Amino acid sequence: MQLGLKDRLFVVTGAAQGIGSAIVKSLVEEGATVAALDIDAEGLQALASLAGVRTYAGDLSRAEDAHRLCKRVLDEQGAVHGLVTAAGGVRGQVGKPLESVSEADWHSIFNANVDAAMWCAQVFAPAMKAAGSGRIVTLSSGAGLRPSLTGIQSYAAAKHALVGLTKQLALELGPDGITVNSVAPGFVLSNPSTARQWEAFGQARQEQVLHGIHMRRLGCADDIADAVLFLCSERAAWISGQILSVDGGHA
Repeated sequence: MQLGLKDRLFVVTGAAQGIGSAIVKSLVEEGATVAALDIDAEGLQALASLAGVRTYAGDLSRAEDAHRLCKRVLDEQGAVHGLVTAAGGVRGQVGKPLESVSEADWHSIFNANVDAAMWCAQVFAPAMKAAGSGRIVTLSSGAGLRPSLTGIQSYAAAKHALVGLTKQLALELGPDGITVNSVAPGFVLSNPSTARQWEAFGQARQEQVLHGIHMRRLGCADDIADAVLFLCSERAAWISGQILSVDGGHA
């Protein structure tokens, strides 16, 4: 299957590790060029040597900073064909009782998972409108469709909000030839944070989670990257406003 990604420029946020890094590498393998964005400047160094990749370090959670960084991408690289918002995660948090959740913890997860996607879309969507086509793919989660295995209230709420943003942008941007979809991963061992979460479950809980997956295995970053590439491709030209669960089957 020809995906039609050769020589097209995609912006990937949260690119420094895990799923974001896998998406960058997969896009490059298909002949695309990539602007890789992340707050982790050191982590981006591993991508800087890849042909067709330029890295941009910065905090996307604040509108002013995100707009500045995204406009720099446009100034330096020109037309953008797609945006993949993989920035997010639990920001080092663990599940705790409702009464113990602080305002700062609540907002930090929303800033990373929802706000960053919004601010980047504000800059790149007009460029796609001008071209008459584009792709936006958000990375939500099974936690955006049901309660979160993490037990983190703000994470579940933020991912539900990201699903809502995805569907709203699909409605708004569709007339301009821009598709907007989301990939909702199940439990994926993709970085040190998810590895720690998995270990913290303990054997009994791990077995329970695996028993609830039809394929009886956890996901890997490439499983998610493959789904993202399809939604970025010409083969997905009439798919928009959809949430694609990539979770091995959920019992």
